[in-house]
Amino acid sequence: MLFFHPPKDLATSVFARLPDEFRKADPNNEWARYQPKGSPARSLLEGPSFDRDGNLWCVDLPNGRIYKIASDGQFHVAAEYDGWPNGLKFHRDGRIFIADYKNGIMEMDPVNGKVKPHLLRANLAPFKGCNDLFFAANGDLYFTDQGLTGLHDPTGRLFRLTASGKLECLLDNVPSPNGLVMNLAENMIYLAVTRGNCVWRVPLNPDGGVAKVGVYIQLSGGWGGPDGLALDAEGRLFIAHVGMAAVWAVDALGEPVYRIRSCAEPHTTNMAFGGADNKTLFITESGSGSILKAQLDVPGKPMFSHL
Repeated sequence: MLFFHPPKDLATSVFARLPDEFRKADPNNEWARYQPKGSPARSLLEGPSFDRDGNLWCVDLPNGRIYKIASDGQFHVAAEYDGWPNGLKFHRDGRIFIADYKNGIMEMDPVNGKVKPHLLRANLAPFKGCNDLFFAANGDLYFTDQGLTGLHDPTGRLFRLTASGKLECLLDNVPSPNGLVMNLAENMIYLAVTRGNCVWRVPLNPDGGVAKVGVYIQLSGGWGGPDGLALDAEGRLFIAHVGMAAVWAVDALGEPVYRIRSCAEPHTTNMAFGGADNKTLFITESGSGSILKAQLDVPGKPMFSHL
């Protein structure tokens, strides 16, 4: 039975490609050895994010690097350190926050490239492996602690670090929590659950807790699952589906709108809205080390850094 019309196909093109000399991680590096077979090993682009000047930044996990990408697509190493950066977002004050799989939540000065710890533990216990992060309009930082969790070990966590510095664990039963974004009203979190191949809907109670968490979108296929998430100004949700060579877009009711197809390899990991009118979706495709782009009809929802 078909419940919805097939989504409209949108094409992508290559905006930039990571030079081969930057893809230098040992293919048998520690991180890659414990990932599903077929995962990119020499580099892994993730965490695309725009600063207030319109510059695109992203991370390269196994190489421990932060890249700044010029408007002509040239990659520049902004920082290189002992870590596994997995997600990146800008604070309103210009600081870069990094979800680091090895260390925790890190903080970077975009001017001098210095990376330092921001939050390394939860109540003295190390994190499993932080994956992605999102700033609410009030400055609260939400982030996922994925580690090697999955259906065999559904203990991944969703945290909130309030603007005042209080750390709260909202969920601790997630089989591989990954990307996250809030709805337009910011009273709900969309949470990518990679090993469940779905996106959860996480309502926020007035007291800050959560209740009646459920599945918002159930995907199928691919060898990975949903990774990064993004939202546009109409509340449509964009889902990077690793192993499916696609980004799915659904409206606020969950009905499919677009299938944005990778013109490169199938490792579509994350995305960010940018461009002069904020209507261009920039997508990290980690298999080829490329950043793809697709033109949309609606701009992205402004991030905390741009409010």
